[in-house]
Amino acid sequence: MTTSLADHLRTLPDESLAALLQLRPDLVVPVPADVSALAVRAQSRVSVARALDGLDQFTLQILDAARLTRDPDDGTTSTEAVLAMATAGPRPPAPATIRGAVNKLRALFLLYGPEHALRVVDGVDEVAPYPAGLGRPATELDARTAALCADPAKLRRTLLAAPPSARAILDRLAAGPPVGSVPPGALQAPPLGAEDSVPPDPTNGGAPTGSPVRWLVDSRLLVAVSAGTVELPREVGLLLRRDSGPLGPLRTSPPPVAAVAREAKAVDSAGAGQTMEVVRHTEALLELLSAEPAPVLRSGGIGVRDLRRLAKALALDEATTALLLEVAYAAGLAGELELSGATTTRYGADQQVLPSGGYEVWRAMSLARRWEQLARAWLLMTRQVGLVGQRDDRDRPIGALSPEAERAGAPAARRAVLAVLADLEPAVAPTPEEVLELLDWRAPRRSRGREAAHREALVEAARLGVTGLGALTSYGRLLLTDVAEADERGGDDPLGLRADAEDASTAVRALDGLLPAPVDHFLVQADLTVVVPGPPDPALAGELEVVAEHESAGGASVHRVTTASVRRALDAGYSADDLHDLFRRRSRTPVPQGLTYLVDDVARKHGGLRVGSAGGYVRSDDEALLAEVLADRRLEALAFRRLAPTVLVTPYQVNRMLLALRDAGYAPVPEDASGAAVLSRPRTRRAPGRAPVGRTVDPLASPKLALPRLLGVVEQIRRGEAAARAARRAPAVVRGTAARTGPAPVHGHSDALAVLQQAVRDKALVWVGYVDAHGATASRLVRPVSIGAGYLRAEDERTEMLHTFALHRITAAVLEGS
Repeated sequence: MTTSLADHLRTLPDESLAALLQLRPDLVVPVPADVSALAVRAQSRVSVARALDGLDQFTLQILDAARLTRDPDDGTTSTEAVLAMATAGPRPPAPATIRGAVNKLRALFLLYGPEHALRVVDGVDEVAPYPAGLGRPATELDARTAALCADPAKLRRTLLAAPPSARAILDRLAAGPPVGSVPPGALQAPPLGAEDSVPPDPTNGGAPTGSPVRWLVDSRLLVAVSAGTVELPREVGLLLRRDSGPLGPLRTSPPPVAAVAREAKAVDSAGAGQTMEVVRHTEALLELLSAEPAPVLRSGGIGVRDLRRLAKALALDEATTALLLEVAYAAGLAGELELSGATTTRYGADQQVLPSGGYEVWRAMSLARRWEQLARAWLLMTRQVGLVGQRDDRDRPIGALSPEAERAGAPAARRAVLAVLADLEPAVAPTPEEVLELLDWRAPRRSRGREAAHREALVEAARLGVTGLGALTSYGRLLLTDVAEADERGGDDPLGLRADAEDASTAVRALDGLLPAPVDHFLVQADLTVVVPGPPDPALAGELEVVAEHESAGGASVHRVTTASVRRALDAGYSADDLHDLFRRRSRTPVPQGLTYLVDDVARKHGGLRVGSAGGYVRSDDEALLAEVLADRRLEALAFRRLAPTVLVTPYQVNRMLLALRDAGYAPVPEDASGAAVLSRPRTRRAPGRAPVGRTVDPLASPKLALPRLLGVVEQIRRGEAAARAARRAPAVVRGTAARTGPAPVHGHSDALAVLQQAVRDKALVWVGYVDAHGATASRLVRPVSIGAGYLRAEDERTEMLHTFALHRITAAVLEGS
């Protein structure tokens, strides 16, 4: 008697069901109504694909061995049969390793039943149609090919007679997948009388063979399954794998890494130096956006010209600039500001990208905290920065911050790469090819096709200082652990209050020990340069931004005091005494006499002229100074007129007049209508505050629940099962339909799903009762093909059409003849 998965699950204790839900958490969302619904969901295409995506290469090969050794009559296999196939290769793995993989598959319920009668859940064949990369048996493809495969000696002779070009095709298909596409006309025979026109094949000793694919099809080694597709029969593939084994090369452990471990201190030092550069460049980028915001294109993101402008100003390449911009945006340090209706940009946009309110808070943090906010945002953001600069489906360039760079799987790709580095010995720096090989062994279904994203993750981790010299840093390892723990407790702390309450994460404390301590002083040189021997603390950095010009950065940054910088400080509200006190208090070297003279000289001239609006006017108590301004040829464009001995007036606005006077070497000060001097710092605009990107839901994972909660879920499923059993024992009401449409007894929904699952396995005809779009009840005799994603796909043999039924509309299912 065939035991279904639902019957098997009913016999398990609550702890075993809870263990299944813990290993496959997607089965809990939403909670199944009863055990039958749980079994249907566990065999669905989506759930089985999730389970297979988390398996390593060796476990997937053992599952393929179970599929290949199934009995054609009852569909069962055994652990001994799996052991026999897995050990048939030249380097057989240990039986204990194979049994461990089988037990893992049984724990996930991809295999179920006793060891002597194991069954593979139905969804596996739908998700992965070609076990071990082998094609279907010849009996399912073509009768003449099946006859050839039934004679092993003749099959070997035919295979040995294949030309080298045809044999190369066979070897490629034998490695998997077993299907291939051929150009139109490649399978057609040449017209009558044209055989002599076939060119000779140098790979076949000069004998003409025509198309090697057509030769293989004519020789029954390949089967044409459609006009442009051929398939290699399973028997031929197994014969070609006689040297490597039916499952191909088996690797029970990850591939080894040949790289030699570096010195851990050197790795952390290199990474810490890069973190300082990342924070510095990010701050410089945001200051550039504050001075000249980047307009947002109508299609989203910023334009290529603005990205190039920012990259040129930062002396970085465009890829690094795009990464810093994307990370700063994800960290909540930049945002969009809506412009007023009268304000327009050169792109006609109504938004601009500039620093947000959170930027000021971020600048006041320590260097390690600032880096952690950036690195955490990079780990969690759903943006693939490597797409910036490429072209989309409509051949348009993808810009920074544009919607086309959004990828839901980007966080999972970054964590997978860093997890590979974290599982190696500390300070081991594998090559990118070795990392890709490890990823391909760990989760081949998840990693194949994403090699470009994984390479980009390695490059971005190095640019951000998460890795150093190619190896994962100690604080990067701690950051990865902190993010994983935050994800695990995310369900218990949805507002993130617990994380905010912590003083500092372990990654911040580790990085703090590697970075030089912030300094609150500088060294003033005789040439008026100011050397800061380390990272300045926020207060010192704010003062230097006002009183000096930044010249170079690094472990010791260099600034220079100039006439313009002193004037800027005076304009911001500093007095000459304040500047003298600042340099005496902050400098660890004697203040040069030239700096004192410079401050006094600029302060003495500062405010000698007062500027107001008339169109604009200039007044001064020094009549000789006004005469000098009036006679200065550099100011002829302002068209000054003397209204009084102490007043000049111009038709131009105040801002233009201020710039012209300062360019000419004067030091005017604006005043208001009352004659008071207006001293203020330049007003900076900020975008609305944005929260940094928080916990990102991985589309390839589901939330994990604690064991007590899972036991409560199992209890709820048991109650639903008891209610369904009681409903089945109650007297059934039968609705008759027309005799020609077949019977449609009223069953429970779970019973109907169980009948349909059995019909899919047996490929049997079944009467399906359903409610159509108009609310009418109907029934149809069909042959179910698959069940998944909430739909039944079935074939009507009378009309040879494929129909799709929504599962929630199905009211009954009865096998034909029941």
